[in-house]
Amino acid sequence: MAERSVRKVRTGVVVSAGRDKTVTVEITSSVRHRMYAKTLQRRRRLQVHDEQNDARLGDTVRVAETRPLSKTKHWRVVEIVERAR
Repeated sequence: MAERSVRKVRTGVVVSAGRDKTVTVEITSSVRHRMYAKTLQRRRRLQVHDEQNDARLGDTVRVAETRPLSKTKHWRVVEIVERAR
């Protein structure tokens, strides 16, 4: 039997939590410009599965890649790193 590949894990902030069992997480990464060497901020928004509806707006969460759960959901919440104040 083939061994399962390592899944990607990312940390981001919940920017929308209005739907049932789904949150939108924004992941920010810093990328260095090739020519000008300036640091740029890249943002990516992911639709993430939240089975217990625990994550709230502003929470920092750790998400992991998973099998496709719907048309846009391919990630799930692993843990809530920090609660919003």
